[in-house]
Amino acid sequence: MGIDPFILDVVIYVLMGISVLSMVRVFAGPTPEDRLVGLNLVVAQVLGILVIIAVKFDRSIYLDVALVYAILGFIGILAIARYLGNDGGGE
Repeated sequence: MGIDPFILDVVIYVLMGISVLSMVRVFAGPTPEDRLVGLNLVVAQVLGILVIIAVKFDRSIYLDVALVYAILGFIGILAIARYLGNDGGGE
């Protein structure tokens, strides 16, 4: 008893649509912090898409790719946040 592939396709397409809307926030964000939040949303949504694809095709290799993507996305968000939060104080 598995999940209907049609439902998984619908969820993937919905997440892709939401990712496109989140990219609008990344490109048109009024502040750098808004752009960072939008980028974090895109990373999370792509991660969800990778996990759903792993379930749909019953391949665990996609979960490994999703794990590496999550780690790299987290490190990237931390680097950008550190850059934005650096006010030159040297603390």
